[in-house]
Amino acid sequence: MTSPSPPLPVVLERELTVEKVLASQERLLRVGRATVHVASLGETAVSYGVGVRKTAPYLARAREDQVSVVPRASGGTGLVHFPGDLVWAVILPRADPRVGRGFVRAYDRFGQGLVDMLAARGISTRWVGPMGLSEDYCPLSRRGLVLDCEGRVLAAAAQHATGTTLLHAGSLSRTLDRRSVARWFGLPEPGPADRLTCLTEVGVHASPDELAHSLGSHLVAALQREV
Repeated sequence: MTSPSPPLPVVLERELTVEKVLASQERLLRVGRATVHVASLGETAVSYGVGVRKTAPYLARAREDQVSVVPRASGGTGLVHFPGDLVWAVILPRADPRVGRGFVRAYDRFGQGLVDMLAARGISTRWVGPMGLSEDYCPLSRRGLVLDCEGRVLAAAAQHATGTTLLHAGSLSRTLDRRSVARWFGLPEPGPADRLTCLTEVGVHASPDELAHSLGSHLVAALQREV
């Protein structure tokens, strides 16, 4: 009988800048071991995917408001992060059976831990197709999948794959400032930003530290079920 694989290690970090979170994820990607990473943020920032021009108007508007603008090595477009938000990642060797051939579409599998964590708190969510409401704001764009909670977007994710390792990373909103999102991304008000939501709006008021620990545990548990 084959022995079960040991649980994935969890790397937890707190109150980091977005730049430091992304640097941690890239280090884990280079190491290439199966790992779960969860960090809470200590700043407001806008990150943007590898295919976005540095001169994109929404980046210029964020800079004008003295907001940090940080490039990501993953795909997708722009994303606003607020203090207390969680940034999470699943890092797996490409040879790991949990990656599979269809990993580019497996947002629901890699993000099942978010669904489980929220279900344990009585909140129903699911990964669904994109809304296509904004080309520039990643959670409202036409690509990938998003975490839906009663018709609003609670989380989004993106991927960065090398020849040997997959990084599947996402952001889970704890708080939300729709007006800032709309202003920086040139969205009408009322409008697409009203289709966003956050943990505090859906009734989750736990601290970022508590949420990070819980999310890490649920991500590991969900991934272990696939082994």
